[in-house]
Order: sequence, then C-alpha cells, then structure tokens
Amino acid sequence: MKSSFLFTSESVSAGHPDKVCDAISDSIVDAIYQLKGNPAGNRAAIETMVTKNFTVLCGEVSIPEDANIDYVGLARKTIREIGYTDPSLDFADNCEIINKIHKQSAEIAVGVDQGGAGDQGMMFGYATNETPQYMPLPIILAHRIIRAVDEARLSGEIPFLRPDGKSQVTVRYENRKPVAVEKIVVAVPHNPSVNNEEVRQVIYDKVVAPLLAEYRMPFNATSDSYIMNGTGIWTIGGPTSDAGLTGRKIIVDTYGGMGRHGGGAFSGKDPSKVDRSAAYAARYVAKNLVAAGVADRLEIQLAYVIGHAEPVSVMVETFGTGKVADSRIVEIIYEVFDLTPGGIIRDLDLLKPRYRPTAAYGHFGRSEESFTWERLDRVEAIRAML
Repeated sequence: MKSSFLFTSESVSAGHPDKVCDAISDSIVDAIYQLKGNPAGNRAAIETMVTKNFTVLCGEVSIPEDANIDYVGLARKTIREIGYTDPSLDFADNCEIINKIHKQSAEIAVGVDQGGAGDQGMMFGYATNETPQYMPLPIILAHRIIRAVDEARLSGEIPFLRPDGKSQVTVRYENRKPVAVEKIVVAVPHNPSVNNEEVRQVIYDKVVAPLLAEYRMPFNATSDSYIMNGTGIWTIGGPTSDAGLTGRKIIVDTYGGMGRHGGGAFSGKDPSKVDRSAAYAARYVAKNLVAAGVADRLEIQLAYVIGHAEPVSVMVETFGTGKVADSRIVEIIYEVFDLTPGGIIRDLDLLKPRYRPTAAYGHFGRSEESFTWERLDRVEAIRAML
C-alpha cells in the first residue's frame, strides 16, 4: 500500500437533480410504511426522472387494494421542501408531473414473502477508525460542506444561493492516516447580482473554515486550493440545466470511492431489496467490528440470490490492519449477526418511514434516529468473542 497519497471524494446538494429524484422516490417508500395494515407486505421500487419543468414517476408498488397514495402530491411536496419554488427558474413544485407507478408483479413475492432476498447481487460495507463517524475523512468533509451550504440557503443565512450544488474534498494521507486537506472545490448556483468572488468568500467564512477547525485539519486556502464554481460563473442549476434520475449517485451515497461498491442503488427501494438493506447491514457489521477493535479498516462483502434467505457468501478484507485472522472475523460475523433479509429488516427496524432523510448527504456516518444501521450495539458481543 502507498504510504503517501491524495484521495478525493465528492458530495452533492439536496437540490442536485439526481438527489431531487432520490428524495421523491424515498418519499414514496416512506408513504407505503405510513399505510395501515401489515407493513411487511408493502413493497416499492420507484424511479423518478426530472428535467426542465417536468417530472416522471414510474416503478412498481405492492400495497393493499384499498390504499390511496397521492404520488403526484408527494412529489410536489418534496420538490417544494428542497427549495424549488420559483417558477422563473424553469423547475418548481408546479411543474408538469406524469405518474406511471403501477402494481408490482406477483412473481416477485414468490420466495420473498417467505423471507428470501428480493433480488440477487453483492453488497459492500466499509468502516475505518480515521474519523469519529467511522467513515473516510474526504467523504465526511464533502457531505458536511454541502449540507451546511444547503442549510444556509434554506434558513436564509446566505440568501443569494439557489438549489443545486456540489462539493469535493482532497485529503493527503501519510501512512494511511489523513494529515491535511489539500484542495476544496465547491460549486453552487447563485443570484447573478452576486459575483463569484463574494460567493467564494462567504461560503469559506461561514462553512469551510469552521468545519476545518472542528476536524483540526490544516488547509492553505489559495486560489488554486479553494475553488468556487470552476468556470467562474454558475447562476442556473437544477433540472433546468441537467436532467436527474434516481440512483445515479451511488458513490456519493456510500464511501466516496474509499471501498468497493456492489453497483446497486438505494433510493426508491423497500428493504426486501438487498441492494439497500444488505448494504445497510454490511455497514452495520463493518462499523461494529472496527469499533470493537477488530481492525482499523474493514470491508465486508455479502452476496444473495433472489428468493433465498442466507447470503451465498461473506467476505472480509482488513487491509493489513486486522488484529485477528480474517477467517475468524467471518466466524464472529455469523455468530453475532443475522444476515438473512428477515433478520436484517427486524434488527435494523426497516419497516418504518425512515428513508426520506437518506436521500441527501450520504447513507452512512449519520447520527440521526432514522439511521439504525449506524448503531454500535454489537460491540460488546464482538469483544466477548475475541
């Protein structure tokens, strides 16, 4: 492994077109768990597309025959909450919306109703002790920068900002430990009455500097190392300038590229889809193992087949930081965790409307109540087996 290197991760704002789609799709997933009756029988696979003045909803749901969900109303509410309320920007909550959501195929329920996986595939989980969140520093900083920008926009603290935006952070590592921030890139659309240099300075003073002080990371903010809107101007953003789709930001959603990815997106899917629930479980396992001192960095791969409950494989990689053999760690995983879809859904309490908050700023490294897979409640059980 390299002893010295740079690593870069990016995040995107809640107003990014792809994230608008994720938020709408997850709002619909939450809606199926607000229905009366048996939540285990409710399922969804929702895809959303947005472009200039236009939104399309499609996908499948399995809900009671007498259930009534206002899909279009949910989409408008979500668009409005994100901040798209100005029709002059050519995308707002009054845009045209086409709803093509239909009933899910009964064939999918075969095996799934008995606790089997809703699809085949492989999922990865990752954890590292380099931050308090057990996440890589580049993605944590990128998320926190763009989230703070969004909060300043919505609160009116920085009134000239418009929805949409990106952040990118490059961190220098020495001996696998982060030692300095080398470059920060922020891109945010804004009112054209404000020049780019003013945007750059305000966001540095209100967002970037306080965050770097919190993490005690050295950073020399020059014109080359701190870049605002790389072309020098950005006033029109959102679906007007870039179409969006559900599930296109899978690296933003996970570990920022530090660690592998199975390829499956999360948003719009109920937890019978192991693309989502098993990826959450893999993070849960990895985080508890690292917190228990099993390794400094750890990655786990799970794999499933549709209709079958037990994973077909469990793999662990500790990148030379393990305190016990990888084979022993796999044994501990089987003893401490139930990685069947039913066990994951039960232990992480996934049949509840907890998904809308995941649609922006990453699915991992979060402390909000919805993020049950971030709990450190298996640490003592793991330590007892070492």
